[in-house]
Amino acid sequence: MNEELLDVRGLVCPLPVLRARKALKALPAGARLRMLATDPQAVRDVRLFCEQTGHILVDSHEDGEVFSFLIERC
Repeated sequence: MNEELLDVRGLVCPLPVLRARKALKALPAGARLRMLATDPQAVRDVRLFCEQTGHILVDSHEDGEVFSFLIERC
């Protein structure tokens, strides 16, 4: 399945989630968005964002100082 990439490294709360919301709106249902962030707060924010909007947080992991999130649009 194809993924769109959203690179928000260097941005801090609330910008990563706001950018993710905008990017997801442009995608069809079932599409996936890979978001890369460096703000540690994004771990909590992305999880809550998905819970509140119904999007699916398929994967979340940390690679050094970069947090990677795979979100499926519902």
